[in-house]
Amino acid sequence: MTKGKFALGALIGAVAGVIAGVLTAPKSGKETRTDIKDKAVELKGEAVKRADEVRNKSATVVDDVKEKADDYRGRGERTIEGVIEGAKKAFFSKESKK
Repeated sequence: MTKGKFALGALIGAVAGVIAGVLTAPKSGKETRTDIKDKAVELKGEAVKRADEVRNKSATVVDDVKEKADDYRGRGERTIEGVIEGAKKAFFSKESKK
């Protein structure tokens, strides 16, 4: 199970637990609605915070992957250029020996 799925499951479980606890508590309807609203605002803030964290981390990962891809592309280009230069030298040195 991935961390994301586990975190989502834990969040859903926490929300369900809070709702069940609030609805079964011996409070008036007005108090219960206030508690639900307050908890919803709190959970929304937490969700926004987590979304920002994920967004920032994914941006970092994307930048790292781009940097590595550019590095590998450069290495590949230099290798190909080296092979081509070696082939030219070998070809022309054989030509000059004829």
